Amino acid sequence: MNYRHAYHAGNFADVVKHVILTRIVLYLQRKEQAFRVMDTHAGIGRYDLKGTEAGKTSEWVNGVGRLMGAKLDPQVAELLAPYLDIIRAENVDGQMRHYPGSPLIVRHLLRKQDRLSALELHPQDAKLLAEVFEGDFQTRVTELDGWLALGAHLPPKEKRGLVLIDPPFEVGGEFDRLVEGLARAHKRFSGGTFALWYPVKDIQQLRRFTDMLADTGIPKILRTELMIRAPSAEPRLDGTGMIIVNPPFTLEAELQTILPALSKILSDEPNAGFRVDWIRGEQVDA
Repeated sequence: MNYRHAYHAGNFADVVKHVILTRIVLYLQRKEQAFRVMDTHAGIGRYDLKGTEAGKTSEWVNGVGRLMGAKLDPQVAELLAPYLDIIRAENVDGQMRHYPGSPLIVRHLLRKQDRLSALELHPQDAKLLAEVFEGDFQTRVTELDGWLALGAHLPPKEKRGLVLIDPPFEVGGEFDRLVEGLARAHKRFSGGTFALWYPVKDIQQLRRFTDMLADTGIPKILRTELMIRAPSAEPRLDGTGMIIVNPPFTLEAELQTILPALSKILSDEPNAGFRVDWIRGEQVDA
């Protein structure tokens, strides 16, 4: 299954992933010191929900479309407000036409001292991404294989920040590359925060992935998953997951508030479920 961003813009996985992204970036803002966000698989930046790719699947309707029309409890609404404000800013007439990808969401949140490195391997996508950020001195767009950047481009000169690794899973072996890339990057930037997205499709494969992550020895690894249905017999996207290394100390509690609401809004089945737990860390579940 191909998870290239353009075909799935604004779907349930994007919603969960980007809500988590906003919470991490907002936490980084708590210190005046500058930070850098590196987006290793940045995509094109802004997606036309009526365009060829997104229009072919219309997955956004059951993702961000549901969330925009949902009634939220005050505590949940406060935590989701930064994300929803960005969506509204990209659709000023109130009609859902555009969905911001991860680099554009990050850019909305940067302060004047912060920087964004957006990497994209596909030449056409990299060109479109560069057009989105043309003239923006805080954002550097590079046509490059994001896996390579996990070595040569780390640590950032700011010495603090977030690395978002969100591969399209177009080819086999992406779970192995996630673990290998994380291990390599963590050695160079052990104090940084890393967020790794993955599809929930093959439970056996995910167990192996979890075991490999635990075997890295990296001290603080938080896992979060949200399911929209029970595991399927046929290969399809049943849920979305993120691994967060060195997560903000506030993030686990925020997710325990946010995910029940998102599960209720985004799931196709009642009680499809979610989880937030530690693969490695002081609070690893028994």
